[in-house]
Amino acid sequence: MSDFVFPGEGREESLGPRLGGGTDTLRQLMTRGTDFLGSEVAIMGGAMSWVSERNLVAALSNAGAFGVIACGAMTPQLLDIEIAETKARTSRPFGVNLITMHPQLFELIDVCTDHRVTHVVLAGGLPPGGAIDRIKASGAKLVAFAPALSLAKKLIRSGADALVIEGMEAGGHIGPVSTSVLVQEILPHISADTPVFVAGGIGRGEAIAGYLEMGAAGVQLGTRFVCATESIAHPNFKRAFIRASARDAVPSVQLDPRLPVIPVRALKNKETEAFAAKQREVAAHLDRQGIEMAEAQLQIEHYWAGALRRAVIDGDVENGSVMAGQSVGMVTKEEPAADIIATLMSEAAHALEKRRS
Repeated sequence: MSDFVFPGEGREESLGPRLGGGTDTLRQLMTRGTDFLGSEVAIMGGAMSWVSERNLVAALSNAGAFGVIACGAMTPQLLDIEIAETKARTSRPFGVNLITMHPQLFELIDVCTDHRVTHVVLAGGLPPGGAIDRIKASGAKLVAFAPALSLAKKLIRSGADALVIEGMEAGGHIGPVSTSVLVQEILPHISADTPVFVAGGIGRGEAIAGYLEMGAAGVQLGTRFVCATESIAHPNFKRAFIRASARDAVPSVQLDPRLPVIPVRALKNKETEAFAAKQREVAAHLDRQGIEMAEAQLQIEHYWAGALRRAVIDGDVENGSVMAGQSVGMVTKEEPAADIIATLMSEAAHALEKRRS
């Protein structure tokens, strides 16, 4: 962190009170996370399909955080291009997030290996046999999502080097448990031996400071970075975020208990009704035995990818999916990624300083 400047440090003009011991304490609390990531601050960028691409990922890493490419439904060929383009924009470390249910998971891992990606993040549950060994054999560090303590322990035994625990306040695909409960359930049991990054509903530095004090190695934020200047999200998408409040970000509803639909948190719009119709359509195919359950789930995931693209890229925020976490109410303007990170670090340092004064 030697070349990272917090607001108020290393500048002639006054940007508020000096952060004093709060800065030093923050540095110390983040050391484990920054050492693991190879970054200056222990903030991972959440992997958001269509948003977490070369420009935002590179901007986050260049600003001292740790950008993560969202592979999503990309083919190996597209991921190859995306990693190469990201490397052209930053010389700093970044990771790649892979979905465990992707039909070409092993080919995607090979692409990461070819590019010597330093960190691979696995999301979507337990990976198929051999996937973890393949990642570890490449020399990359493996980060895995753990929605419960039992799965966290299993992933660690299987070779995960670090974990992300993400609460239901997050945007996109979510689980049923809040961040605050997951932190209490998981951190005391595994954080001493394994770095854990906390995610879901984090929009200010005070929350970051609190999780670090509880034993987290760092945090992961997605929603907070959607309106970064470097984000390619459509202006309509960004305006929807800036206008929204926490109560506008709601989870999708599962209509058929047989259908393996993971809830998705997004801003309320017409697309919410369209997803209900899609569920009924897929359920009807299951009734006719026209498709297998795995294919049904894949159809749902492809639906989300298309709906998200309509909103993020095309700017159709009524008929597309505006995936957002409940921290969206703390997104108030478009600004450079470096400024967002500096603000978060300033808030965290001030919070730590106040607690110790």
